[in-house]
Amino acid sequence: MTRHSPNHPLLAEALKLFFPVAAAHAVLLPLIWVTVLAFDLPFARQVPAGQWHAHEMIFGTYGAALAGFLGSAMPEWTDTKPRRGRALLLLLALWLPGRLIGFLGADALIVPATLTDLAFLSLLLVYVTGPLIERRTTRHGSFAVWIVLFALLELSIRAAWLLGETALSGRLLQAALAVFLVFLSLAIARINVVVVNHALDPSGETTPYRPHPGRQNLTAGLVGLQLVAALVAPDSAAPAWLALAAAAAFFDRLAEWFIGRAVLRLEVLALAAANAFGGLGFLVLGLAGLGAPLAPATGLHLLSVGALGLAVMAVFVIAGLRHSGRDLVLPPAAKLALVLMAAAAAMRVLPELGIGESLLGLHHALAAGLWSASFATWLVGFWPILNDPRRDEGGCG
Repeated sequence: MTRHSPNHPLLAEALKLFFPVAAAHAVLLPLIWVTVLAFDLPFARQVPAGQWHAHEMIFGTYGAALAGFLGSAMPEWTDTKPRRGRALLLLLALWLPGRLIGFLGADALIVPATLTDLAFLSLLLVYVTGPLIERRTTRHGSFAVWIVLFALLELSIRAAWLLGETALSGRLLQAALAVFLVFLSLAIARINVVVVNHALDPSGETTPYRPHPGRQNLTAGLVGLQLVAALVAPDSAAPAWLALAAAAAFFDRLAEWFIGRAVLRLEVLALAAANAFGGLGFLVLGLAGLGAPLAPATGLHLLSVGALGLAVMAVFVIAGLRHSGRDLVLPPAAKLALVLMAAAAAMRVLPELGIGESLLGLHHALAAGLWSASFATWLVGFWPILNDPRRDEGGCG
C-alpha cells in the first residue's frame, strides 16, 4: 500500500478520514432508525431489526472510530509513518458495503456483508501490526489481539444469523460491545495521562500525574472475564457477579481523576464521566442478573451510549485537536458536542430508572436526537480543523 503524501488533508492519517465518516454514520443511523423507520428495517426478515441496529452501531459507527483511532495512534506510539492516501481509501471501501447492507437490514446480503466486514477488520489488523513488526516490539500488541477477537465475533454473529440462532447472536452482540469496552479501558488509560498532565500543567514542562499501575488494565481484564462468562454460562449467576466486579473496577478507577479543580476542565471531566457510565452500566447489568427490577437493556445503553458514546466523542475532540496542530483548548463546538452526548445518555436511561417517567416512550426519539446533534456539532465544528494541513507530532497518547 502506498504511504506517499496525500493531496488532501483528510487522507493524511486515519483519524482525519475515519472520525468524520464515523460521525456522519452516527448522525444518520439512530435518528432514521427511531424517527423514520420506527424501529424497523425494510428488508429484515429472519434477523430481528433491533439486532441489525445494534450491529451497525458497534461494527459501523464504533468500527470506523476504532479504525481512525488505532490507524493514527499505533504509528504515533511506535514512531513510524502513518498509513495515508490510497491505503486509507481502501480501508474505507471495505467498511462501506456492510454499512449500506446494514442500513437496509438486508438478510439476503448477509454473506457479502460478512466478507467485506472481515476484509475491513483484517486490513485494519495489518495496519495495526505493521508498526509493531517494524519496531520489533510487542508493546501495545494487546490491541491486535482484541481486533482478532472482534473479527471472530463478527463472523460468529453473521453465522448465527444465517442459522437462525438469534438468541446466540444477541449474546454475541453483547460480547462485541464488551470488546469495545476493553478498547475503551485500554485507550483511556493511555489518553488520560496526556490529558490530565496538560490540565495540571498546560506548559508541558512537568508531568505531575502518574497513573496507578494496578488500575491500568484491571477494568479491561474484568470486562474480558465477564464477556467469557456471559457467552459460556449465560443462565448462571456468574456473569452477574462478574458484572458487579467490573463495575467496582470502573468505580475504583475514578480515583485517577482526584486531581483537584483541574478535573472540571471538560476534556478531563468527559473521560471521567465515560468511566462512571461504564461502572453504572455494569452495576445495572449485575443487579438485573441477580433479580433486581432493572432491565438489562438499560445497562447496555448505559454502556453503549453513555460510556462508549462519551468516550468516543472525547477521543474525537482530543485527538482531533492534537493531531491538527491545535493546543488542547476546547472550542465551543467541542464543549457542546460533549454536553449533548452526556445529555443523550441521560435521556436514554433515566426514564427507565424512574427519573422522568413521563418521558417513557418519547425518550427514545429525544435521546436519538441528542446523540445525532452531538456528532453533527462535532462534525461541523471540526471539519475545517481536520482539513487544515497542519499536524502536531505530539499526538494524544
